[in-house]
Amino acid sequence: MLRNALSPLCFAAALTLPLEAMAVAKADTTYRLTIVHTNDNHGRFWHNKHGEYGMPARKTLIDRIRAEVKSQGGQILVLSGGDINTGVPESDLQDAEPDFKGMSKIGYDAMALGNHEFDNPLSVLRKQQQWANFPMLSANIYEKGSNKRLFKPYQIFDMQGLKVAVMGLTTDDTGIVGNPEYIGNIDFRNPIKEAEKLVPELEKQADIIIAATHMGHYQNGNHGINAPGDVRLARQVNGIDMVVGGHSQDPVCMQAENQVIEKFKAGEACVPDVQNGTVIVQAHEWGKYVGRADLEYKNGELRLYSYQLIPVNLKKKVKVDGKKKRVHIQPEIAADQELQDFLEPYQAKGQKELEMVIGNSDGLLEGDRDIVRFRPSNLGTVIARAQMQAVNADLAVLNSGGIRDSIEGGDISYKDVLKVHPFGNMVSSVEMTGKELLEYLSVVASKPVDSGAFAHFAGLSMDVNGGSISNLTIQGQPLDTSKIYRMALNSYVASGGDGYPKVSDKPSYVNSGFVDADVLKNYLQKNTPLKISTYDPAGIVNRY
Repeated sequence: MLRNALSPLCFAAALTLPLEAMAVAKADTTYRLTIVHTNDNHGRFWHNKHGEYGMPARKTLIDRIRAEVKSQGGQILVLSGGDINTGVPESDLQDAEPDFKGMSKIGYDAMALGNHEFDNPLSVLRKQQQWANFPMLSANIYEKGSNKRLFKPYQIFDMQGLKVAVMGLTTDDTGIVGNPEYIGNIDFRNPIKEAEKLVPELEKQADIIIAATHMGHYQNGNHGINAPGDVRLARQVNGIDMVVGGHSQDPVCMQAENQVIEKFKAGEACVPDVQNGTVIVQAHEWGKYVGRADLEYKNGELRLYSYQLIPVNLKKKVKVDGKKKRVHIQPEIAADQELQDFLEPYQAKGQKELEMVIGNSDGLLEGDRDIVRFRPSNLGTVIARAQMQAVNADLAVLNSGGIRDSIEGGDISYKDVLKVHPFGNMVSSVEMTGKELLEYLSVVASKPVDSGAFAHFAGLSMDVNGGSISNLTIQGQPLDTSKIYRMALNSYVASGGDGYPKVSDKPSYVNSGFVDADVLKNYLQKNTPLKISTYDPAGIVNRY
């Protein structure tokens, strides 16, 4: 088994990687290079309520690694697999300013652009580039209708004479899952084809080629409905020495060839994936881990002699005196005080607005993705009703990808709402005849489970059998094919997001200007206390 083969005694030998690049480093010289990496930050600049992860502790850890490597005559590159944006309201409300400025203070050298970097207008991303003192890379993002790249495709670092090229690649699924209002003029091209063209060029300039990607790691290349990820990239493109990935938000640790450790536990040894001579690494999500890959290069040969996924103040539950208590898995990493002081005002600013109680409910409003992407939920019903009322519509349709978290029973804060709706989509409406509506719903109601396209509804009931709809009622009345109905929906799906029929170009389409989070907030305030029994989705859609 690969995991056993990579014991400390034979780790280096097992992962010796021949390089075909044109050598520009000095002959008979040993270069030491350490790659430090994270991915899928998603707004977690601050530690969670248990004191886990957070950028100040991450900086302390990376500073230690940097000092150690330099004391041994080595060089270090700090890389990110992207998706800095979207996930925590304190960050989202401030356009991830604390995250990008925090990364700059930590000393990141480069990052791949992730799909969530496009959750906002391009002007916001350009502002974020100014906050970052490192390049945001992507070789496969172009201006639509031209061959003009919108971002720097790669960066070459001179590490005491060793030339290291870092190439950025972004999943082309961004063109499908991104908000059409923001990415309408952007072309997300196939990253594997772009890499095939770019690697030969980089081989003429560098000794080592690293792909910083936001494409996902899928075991044995089985990517399902997702675009091909890092495994397919490594198998199809020769000459890439290492992939520093993100997007699938996994700890990439292998127990055998093409077999990941399904339930990796923090603190365990981690062996990265190797495909076609390419090492593939990924450090889960949120800064929970810092990945560390120690390499040696000499005479055209690269060796990975050590790899770790280092937990950043992660904890586990243990029994102490008969009671469960959270304890650190590894020795606690102190927060870097300077970065802590820098970030604290951002955290305080966000908390002041977010902690305000806006209502309460008598039970859980279910928004877990393992629920809402497979079946209707009470939270989906609440959101759909809220949007329907906001624009005085007869019915509402909602993609499950627009539901990002649950709301616990009891008091509800604005922060809870923003966790559900982090994207800032606008609530919109469109008018259709009953005939047009039936055609639209036939497409939407047949969207597959296990995808963000799976639909939730309010204001209607219907039976669905494959792509056929029967017994459709609107507001309790049978559908009238000649009547005009108004439907509420968010601006993302109205523009064709998640593969929904585009309606934003219809004369009757109206963008209300109301942000989905504010619409939900107002609904909760007006209808508190919520009785969850009144939002049971049973009977809205009957599937056969």
